[in-house]
Amino acid sequence: MPVKQGDLELLRHPASQALLQSTIPARLAYVWTDGTPRVVPIWFHWNEREFVLASPPKAPKLRALCKNPKVALTIDDNIFPHKVLLVRGTARLQVMSGIVPEYAMAAERYFGSQQGKAWVEQLGSMIQEMVRITITLEWVGLLDFQTRFPSALPL
Repeated sequence: MPVKQGDLELLRHPASQALLQSTIPARLAYVWTDGTPRVVPIWFHWNEREFVLASPPKAPKLRALCKNPKVALTIDDNIFPHKVLLVRGTARLQVMSGIVPEYAMAAERYFGSQQGKAWVEQLGSMIQEMVRITITLEWVGLLDFQTRFPSALPL
């Protein structure tokens, strides 16, 4: 029996695994302090349990996440047929000295080893601390437009 939308087991699907290793930024959706929605592109690291993001401590999104930690995260690709990983969960914020280790790992995944290390070194000279954002998963969806389609399609 196929794994249903919403089940965290969808993260084991080959399409999900490919997206989790992607170098395309995720899109983080959250609710701003005035109740309006926001979406921002953001690097991510998947540690097999939760998504880990990082941000400078003065980033506006942190104020909103403190007020309402419910988020959605989407990772997709640019190749037809498109694949889309959809996640809903709760964000937890933790201020850390220096660069968040998972951010450094993400930098190397996005830029490659040498450029990623250079980026992290440069950023480390500009900021003293970062905020580690972990997303505890509550719901996972997957669209691959081959075997998993949006529910609005009559298939």
